[in-house]
Amino acid sequence: MTCTAIPPQAAAPLPSPPTPVAAATENQTPVASNRERFWLAREPVQGSVSVARAPSGAKSILFNGKQIPLTADGFFIIGFDRDSENSASLVATLADGRHVEQYLPVKPGNWQIQHVNANRLGGAKTTAEFQARRGPELARINAARARAVESDGWRQDFVWPLRGRISGRFGAQRIYNGSPGSYHSGLDIAMPAGTPFVAPADGVVVLAAKDAFTLEGHLLMIDHGMGLNSAFLHCSELLVEEGQHVRQGQVIGKVGATGRASGPHLHWGMKWNAARVDPLNLLTNI
Repeated sequence: MTCTAIPPQAAAPLPSPPTPVAAATENQTPVASNRERFWLAREPVQGSVSVARAPSGAKSILFNGKQIPLTADGFFIIGFDRDSENSASLVATLADGRHVEQYLPVKPGNWQIQHVNANRLGGAKTTAEFQARRGPELARINAARARAVESDGWRQDFVWPLRGRISGRFGAQRIYNGSPGSYHSGLDIAMPAGTPFVAPADGVVVLAAKDAFTLEGHLLMIDHGMGLNSAFLHCSELLVEEGQHVRQGQVIGKVGATGRASGPHLHWGMKWNAARVDPLNLLTNI
């Protein structure tokens, strides 16, 4: 398993990104006043998320044929699953009825293989117990993700929830005690149990599992708006309540080893709607 050492650094809110106003390639700041094409802040890659801006006069946006929310100033967000296709489409409907269509090539991700010494059943002692508990747990997770909240956290530059050794990377194929499992859906940061962590961006708490789930342990989910949410797994303690609004940099929980964990660490997972995405993609200070 590849591990990367990262020096401690205090998390602090970062300013919102500059307002783009025209189509641009990666790392370019658009300058034209008449936006005739889509603008993306980041290059599309499997497992990535990008803030984008629609052409001037856009009233609605379709991403791969599905309508997605659009702000009054023309911004929206799109995400590409770890296993997404190699292309995607954006279609804007303008006020005069015309359509602007743009195809996006999606680059493949680079996924690792990782061996993990952890019980596949997590906090359950038997397969029967796991099956009995897992259904209600998934129902709570799905209900939390289905909630619509008002937050502009998705527009912020995300900060690290805490700094530490990266012990697991997004997208890695996992082998549990010799048995293949699903790919790793988040970023693992190894730190001692009880270490506090903070909200990487503004949002609303949509799930706070005070009773530990089988796999996730004490699970905390923050919705950042526009379909983008963070999940923090294996916590030893949760310091916020469901429905609470949190601010970037606010302490929200403590690291633990509850659920399916081989040692104390924070698992940070992110989804945009149904797409699982890499939290590292949203961090500007890596």
